[in-house]
Amino acid sequence: MSAEHDQRLSDALLVPEDDWTSAAIARGMPPSVAQKLPHLPESPGVYLWKDAEGQVLYVGKAKRLRSRVKSYWAQDHLSSPKTRGLMRKVRELDTIVVPSESHALILEATLIKEYHPRFNIALRDDKSYPYIKVTVQEPFPRVIVTRRLQDDGARYFGPYTDVGSMRRALNVVKRIFTVRSCHYNLPREVPERPCLDYFIKRCQAPCVGYQTTGDYRAMIDEVVWFLDGRTSEVVRHVRERMLDASERLDFERAGELRDALRHLEFMEEPTVVLEVEGGDRDVVGYARDGEDACVVIMRIRGGKLLARDHRLVEHAEDEDDGAVLGACLAQWYRTAEARAADLLVPFDFEDRESLEASLESTKIRIPQRGPRRALVDLADKNAQHLLEEFKLAALEADERAVDPVYELQRELGLPRLPRSLICFDISHAQGTDVVASAVWFENGRPKRAEYRKFKIAIFEGNDDFKSMHEVVTRYFTRRVTEELVLPDLAVIDGGKGQLGAARAALDALGITSIGLISLAKRDEEIFLPGRSDPVRLPRRSPALRMLQQARDEAHRFAVTFQRQKRAARTITSELLKIPGVGPTKRRALLTAFGSVQGVREASVEQIAAVPGFGPGSAERLLSALGVPSRVTPADIPTDPPSDVSLDSTLE
Repeated sequence: MSAEHDQRLSDALLVPEDDWTSAAIARGMPPSVAQKLPHLPESPGVYLWKDAEGQVLYVGKAKRLRSRVKSYWAQDHLSSPKTRGLMRKVRELDTIVVPSESHALILEATLIKEYHPRFNIALRDDKSYPYIKVTVQEPFPRVIVTRRLQDDGARYFGPYTDVGSMRRALNVVKRIFTVRSCHYNLPREVPERPCLDYFIKRCQAPCVGYQTTGDYRAMIDEVVWFLDGRTSEVVRHVRERMLDASERLDFERAGELRDALRHLEFMEEPTVVLEVEGGDRDVVGYARDGEDACVVIMRIRGGKLLARDHRLVEHAEDEDDGAVLGACLAQWYRTAEARAADLLVPFDFEDRESLEASLESTKIRIPQRGPRRALVDLADKNAQHLLEEFKLAALEADERAVDPVYELQRELGLPRLPRSLICFDISHAQGTDVVASAVWFENGRPKRAEYRKFKIAIFEGNDDFKSMHEVVTRYFTRRVTEELVLPDLAVIDGGKGQLGAARAALDALGITSIGLISLAKRDEEIFLPGRSDPVRLPRRSPALRMLQQARDEAHRFAVTFQRQKRAARTITSELLKIPGVGPTKRRALLTAFGSVQGVREASVEQIAAVPGFGPGSAERLLSALGVPSRVTPADIPTDPPSDVSLDSTLE
């Protein structure tokens, strides 16, 4: 039924515009959707696909609503499994027209947060990290810890992935600033007398009027500056108040402010983890592994890294990296409370201009080199680290992937992170003894238990293309038949010809889920299917070195096997000339001595110890191989009667 439905949808596009509605309905398109399509405007807007129960399945934005909605019925669009699954469930369409693309972007993000459609890219936190909340919306604000972000007008600082750093920040606030810790709804609820905090000088009792609202709010401003990393401003204000108290001869208060000033001057800001290039900016890092991705934002204020926040992305299997990054920033960063003037991102994405327009005073930049690019690379590493933690927690990986694996995915545009790769190589000796090898690398490291070697047996002669087609076919046929895990990437030692042979083998088996590349040795060029020009990575690239290591390991393994096969053929051919040495004895000699030369160098006693041989037959074997006799005839004992005569042939 689903295949028939897909065919109807694809046929609908072939109908002329005038007959669109009736023909679309006849071919299985929901009538309510087909009737709306010709009347949709060619202007920016948002569309909502719904099922029969009115449940929102997908929310999307469009520069031109009618063209965008109609594109869902195009053949190339329906080639996506995700889109086919969506279209099978669609029964209703709602659209909202907006003035511009930036308005569409904002509305799309708002509706996604409201409806949580199952076919949209989903963002989620894998943990609930704590925040420091300053209730600035209250007349006498408090400083508390919370794990829930609410749109209540308060200021939130965090999230704190290191709870210890959060508690150190709170301790400094309590020691330097006299913020109230009570839960009275001031000024409505007023106690009869101050609490203990007033007497131990932890609070100045604004609840009973000992501290004015203006003084208390000025102190809260300094708390916010401190938590925001602007410690220098707090130091300046504390010093001014200390000097003012001393001029008024209030030496007790001046002493308290002096002690607070010392703590501020000699302590390190509790939320600072790294000194980076100066200025205020937000830096985005990105990492992806198949349908999962992680986006990190590092918040830098005054040249100091104050916080790191992240979101894990799901349902991204049919979306490119630009779409994932754009959706994440639109749904998450756009609504952030404190944004910097500069937002550094690792790469460009389709909706960058619309998102930038909606961010008002924030400029999106894509640094290519220098200190800013180093910041983006640092954020990328943080994203890789967090994605690895998520994978390990979900038991989807045995060990952490290394940086070259991520670089290889990024540089080659691979859809899946190549945690596991298999490398194939063909080896022969002037067209004879053709063999192949397959070596497995897991997270950039050899996994020798998965090494495989092959004898090319389907055809005679030397043809690298046919050999590669045969070995790839045999390898993946067995993996599929035995239901073994397939690698994320297949690497072919060779150029376009070998790559084409491998691609044909995989296509014949119906395997399209793994990446495929070839590495040509002469110029270290990387070829990808469907691309005429090769990719050249820098010579010092860790990703290129990892590919070279895999290629060299496959070559070593193939050459070793080819030499063993040639040695076995050599010893077999020479021993075939000796009467009385059949297959059983040849195998025994090969096992014991490895080659004809090894037999020649062996003593009579060593050969006699081989099953099927005795002293007499050992001496006659050496004589047949042209080795001078090392004993006299009188010294040669008679072989036991059970020994088979050299005049017979063993089969």
